[in-house]
Amino acid sequence: MPAAPLILTLRFDTASFAQLDALRRAHFPPERNHIPAHLTLFHALPGEAEDEVSTHLRRICAETAVQALRVARPRSLGRGVALDVEAPTLAVLRAELARHWAAWLTPQDAQAWRPHVTIQNKVSPGSARALLDAMVPGFEAWAARGEGLLLWRYRGGPWEAAAEIPFTG
Repeated sequence: MPAAPLILTLRFDTASFAQLDALRRAHFPPERNHIPAHLTLFHALPGEAEDEVSTHLRRICAETAVQALRVARPRSLGRGVALDVEAPTLAVLRAELARHWAAWLTPQDAQAWRPHVTIQNKVSPGSARALLDAMVPGFEAWAARGEGLLLWRYRGGPWEAAAEIPFTG
């Protein structure tokens, strides 16, 4: 049996995570909401390389400072809504990781990266449009922090935690 693929996400500061996760719980279809709010850096790294991935991440995170972020605006996903996250230094880090892991990247992970947190998905376009229309007028952007990386194993349902690696640089 092949090893479970790995997912890499950002660990937010506690207050921002609580706010994002509350929005996800409020708007994501409950029967499909099996994971907490997250910002994905990579969707499918090879599970067989977990030790190598984890070792590399620990080295990189030891050299990386906490990331200043801005939860900027809601945007349409067609059948859902996401909050765009402005993260210039995180984008540099993600690009470096993508270069290092280029041979492993799926087409989804090799394409341009648009950091966001999905708060609604897999609903009708009309429901998604209604939420977006309700959120945009009163939305206030906020400052957030990326405090580390979270590595997960994907086994077909809820994700299984593999590693939590803080930024300590």
